[in-house]
Amino acid sequence: MKDIATLWWDDELGGIRFIDQTLLPEKYAIVRCTTIDRLVTAIKRLEVRGAPALGVAGGYGVALAAANCPESSYPAFVKKVTRDALLVHESRPTAVNLSWGVDRVLARVQAASGVSEAKDAALAEAKAIAAEDTRCCHAIGGFGADLLPDECTVLTHCNAGALACSTWGTALGVIRSALAAGKKVNVIACETRPLLQGARLTAWELARDGIDVTVITDSMAAHIMRTGKIDAVIVGADRITKDAVFNKIGTYMHAVCANYHGIPFYVAAPISTFDATRLEKDVIIEERGREEIALVGNRTLLPDGVPVRNFAFDATPMDLVRAIITEKGVVVPPFDINELVARSTTY
Repeated sequence: MKDIATLWWDDELGGIRFIDQTLLPEKYAIVRCTTIDRLVTAIKRLEVRGAPALGVAGGYGVALAAANCPESSYPAFVKKVTRDALLVHESRPTAVNLSWGVDRVLARVQAASGVSEAKDAALAEAKAIAAEDTRCCHAIGGFGADLLPDECTVLTHCNAGALACSTWGTALGVIRSALAAGKKVNVIACETRPLLQGARLTAWELARDGIDVTVITDSMAAHIMRTGKIDAVIVGADRITKDAVFNKIGTYMHAVCANYHGIPFYVAAPISTFDATRLEKDVIIEERGREEIALVGNRTLLPDGVPVRNFAFDATPMDLVRAIITEKGVVVPPFDINELVARSTTY
């Protein structure tokens, strides 16, 4: 198995390249991104998605804003880059990594002594975030692999693989690391409606690596758990507050079912996903457009005028989580998010 590069900085281009995830699995295409508007569009359209990947994209976004800024006066430069950074920051509300990546690189811009130094510092910091993400994912994979039996079937939801990071993955990184350690792991991937990230992306990644994967509809998960065919559930996270894990819609349902059937429910996420200052009630859950549910290709599935609710994420209470797998190790209840973040350092 080798790392899939999801998004990266191209020095020759002077911009970002990334896989357009909306086209998978039918087409593998690399996008050349040289403007903030194009990056914001990519994030909103889910061409780039997944919490750690959004953190990297946020960092690269500020570096791109700095590289493109024509201002020669440092105060004017900082004002323009900050304004562009805010556009990236606000492109999606729920995943905390996006704002974390933006804020981290923007701080380097604002602490510089001039335009040239700010541009160099922004790009260096953005590249550092990407490198750290790769190291974090491999560390998460190693810690998580130790939790799995030598032979097991793991259920996962949405996509928390290399496509959701810069390489390797969080939840899928655990599976990749377990296989690399000689364990036999089969994967059941929920298709993850309405955008089918499990069917389109997780299955594509795992099949590409020759990993045994079977796709099911989301509504089959409880039945398969009840038959005793699932040994563990592993998911990623878009934000972890003091009292809940935010992840793709449907995650809470799997956590409830796993808890009922005595199956361990694990969350794999870097510490950058932790939001120690907020509770579940403080977080805005993104709602997306009607067309994602009402249309499949050119076919309309709903009668005209019938409304939909299309929440992109849900919140899973901490008491349903067996352990959180981070780059610093495995955290078990009672979860003290503040202490974990306070004692962590850059990986």
